[in-house]
This record gives sequence, C-alpha cells and structure tokens, in this order.
Amino acid sequence: MPIELYRIDDRLIHGQVIVGWGQPMDLGFVVLVDDEVAGSEWERELYLMGVPPEVALYFASVDDAVAHLAEWRADPRHGILVTGDVETMRRLTERTPAIREVNVGGIHHRPGRTERLRYLFLSPEEEQALRAMEARGITVTVRDVPSARAMRLGELAGARSA
Repeated sequence: MPIELYRIDDRLIHGQVIVGWGQPMDLGFVVLVDDEVAGSEWERELYLMGVPPEVALYFASVDDAVAHLAEWRADPRHGILVTGDVETMRRLTERTPAIREVNVGGIHHRPGRTERLRYLFLSPEEEQALRAMEARGITVTVRDVPSARAMRLGELAGARSA
C-alpha cells in the first residue's frame, strides 16, 4: 500500500495519530519528517516510546524523505507520513509531486496565529502556504480524527470557534 495519510500535526506522534488514525488503517509504519528530530537521538527515542512495537517508525529530514518516499510508498504495509508544521510539508510537497493529498490535523495556538477551528490555528503565512499547495493541485483537507467530516480550506473562510 502507498502511504495512505500525509498529515500536518504539531504534536507529531500521539494517541490521535497512532490510535485514532492508525488502528482503523491497520498501521504498519509511520514516517516522521522533521529536520530537528531526525538529527536528535534523544528526541527520536522519546517518539519511539509512543509507538507500539509492531509499528515501524522512520525519522527523516526533508532531504531524506524526498530520497526515500518511493521506497515507503512501495511498502506493502499501511503508512502515515507526518510533519509538525506547514512549512515542512510545503517543502516536501514542492519536491515530491507524488503527494496529492494533505490532511491538516492539530496546529495549536501561538502568537501570530488565528483560531480557525478548536484544533486549528493558522498564521497568514501558513494559510497562504496551504492555499499554494491547493493551487498546485494538492487536495488539502482539515480533520482532526477520522470520524470527523473532512473540510476543505475554502470552508474555513469564516470558521472560528467561539
């Protein structure tokens, strides 16, 4: 199976990714694309603790992910690729035209971001980068868990949680 989910989630690996998305998919592997985490043994060990032993976890920088994407897409197991921010996914999608759909999961509050949904806060630059992905033909959906309805970016125009 090819990688079935390309996800942006600032918490990277946590229960919602491993259990919420992974169990229904019969997850076999996760690719965590983050330049800093890929270069930090301590952080890699920390994330390994959040993944069951039967699920392989690969750490990659953007350059490594570009180099290995075809290999992971050819893996017979079900897989998820996750980045912790819009910028990393933007860089990845610009260099790998095989990515045709991106799921935006949790991007949480920090200065300069505006609340769009209870789990989604975007800066103007992040929203612009997501819209640029769409303009390149990538389907960008917003959904925190598989049971929720996937929303397109255009549906967020006036969306704000109270």
